[in-house]
Amino acid sequence: MEGEGMRRNSTLICAPLMADTVSQMAGLMDLAKSSGADLVEIRLDSLKSFSSPKAEIEFLVQRCPLPTLFTYRPIWEGGQYDGDENSRLGVLRLAMELGADYIDVELQAVDEFNNSMHKDKPAKCKLIVSSHNYQNTPSVEDLGNLVARIQASGADIVKFATTAVDITDVARVFQITVHSQVPIIAMVMGERGLMSRILCPKFGGYLTFGTLQSGVVSAPGQPTITDLLNLYNFRQLGPDTKVFGIIGKPVSHSKSPMLYNQAFRSVGFDGVYVHLLVDDLADFLQTYSSTDFAGFSCTIPHKESAVKCCNEVDPIAKSIGAVNCIIRRPDDGKLFGFNTDYVGAISAIEDGLRGSYHINGATGSPLAGRRFVVIGAGGAGKALAYGAKEKGARVVIANRTYERARELADTVGGEALSLAELDSFRPEDGMILANTTSIGMQPKIDETPISKEALNSYTLVFDAIYTPKITRLLREADECGAKIITGVEMFIGQAYEQYERFTRLPVPKELFKDIMSKY
Repeated sequence: MEGEGMRRNSTLICAPLMADTVSQMAGLMDLAKSSGADLVEIRLDSLKSFSSPKAEIEFLVQRCPLPTLFTYRPIWEGGQYDGDENSRLGVLRLAMELGADYIDVELQAVDEFNNSMHKDKPAKCKLIVSSHNYQNTPSVEDLGNLVARIQASGADIVKFATTAVDITDVARVFQITVHSQVPIIAMVMGERGLMSRILCPKFGGYLTFGTLQSGVVSAPGQPTITDLLNLYNFRQLGPDTKVFGIIGKPVSHSKSPMLYNQAFRSVGFDGVYVHLLVDDLADFLQTYSSTDFAGFSCTIPHKESAVKCCNEVDPIAKSIGAVNCIIRRPDDGKLFGFNTDYVGAISAIEDGLRGSYHINGATGSPLAGRRFVVIGAGGAGKALAYGAKEKGARVVIANRTYERARELADTVGGEALSLAELDSFRPEDGMILANTTSIGMQPKIDETPISKEALNSYTLVFDAIYTPKITRLLREADECGAKIITGVEMFIGQAYEQYERFTRLPVPKELFKDIMSKY
């Protein structure tokens, strides 16, 4: 496995198996082994036919190339089993006697389970006692009491899963995990809880769940095994691993984790870069205040509020009014904000112009004196307007709400338009257009901020979106004969500087280009 390498932690990856029949289940076991899982969770409650438990469990135990964990989850705990409780517990006892390595019994049922045991538990079988909360994540005190109750029930391994209402909920679960004296599986479900599933090795979790294929999950928010191993370098994480991430809302589309984690791995840097779905930036930064949370990229809609959240802000970022890179200083934990957006975008646009016109770079910027139309007045819009102004361009801001366009135009000394006026704005040919809004981003890929006809006035069109790489705007601009610059080029440019700030190492430029060209 590419992501296997040397294992630096003992946290296991468990593949939850759900299938209609026992023979399908057996096929999934081989897939789990070849994918790099350490054990499988056999979800008996997913089976459509399960008529002779003894023979079928025996078959599954003997057939499985990996250690087995048997779970027979009832409807009242989020599973699919809707039958008699005595027979359910009987099946789990049977699994234990027939050689299962682990069985999972719910806290609510464990007393009944223990009372129904007629003989001692086989030494090889570990009892996981579990509790699932599909509403929220309780306080640290309540979680501590829950763990104590699970321990007192005779569990060999404590398991609880809560639900992330906010990403800050995960911090409480990390706190419980890191201080636990017993083996513990602690997950926070949902997209806001993803970090809990990736960072288990850092905080000492016993195992995490990784799915065999994307979207086929046994609980909300589970990553795939392939992503755990190859995207997040799961086997290489440890207590000293520094955590970085992309803060946004939405954020799951971001390719930043792919780029940074591959670069970290290639140079042996002990860091991991994760998706961070954040609702309230100030709250997030205050909650994760340890220097282990060492740096962040900021994207829509947090670039402007990031300015207020930092202890110090780079003068350029301050005048743009937007920060897309936050570094936590290792000695005192103070937050420093920078803006690498405008560097990435402006240099990509300049390179595009030089390429089209064979302009010699020595004569100053090819943007000087050009009319430069920016769509959007948010963080990225400000960055581009500021960058273009600095290069001597005549800046025009077009925005859905005219007031915001006017405000930014006044700051950079340019013109303002509402988005509705953009189609009829054709004062000259040879203009440059830069879209910094999310119009045309997945999933709404058939949208565009400007009519195709209006694109004839532009010689170069840039789109900051990179999912998809070629947006409708760029496709139509290309058809009109304009030079097009994709968001991927801006993305690579802004990532160079962030990588150097994160790692204090020189950026592997060729590797970055190589990774993004595959994408």
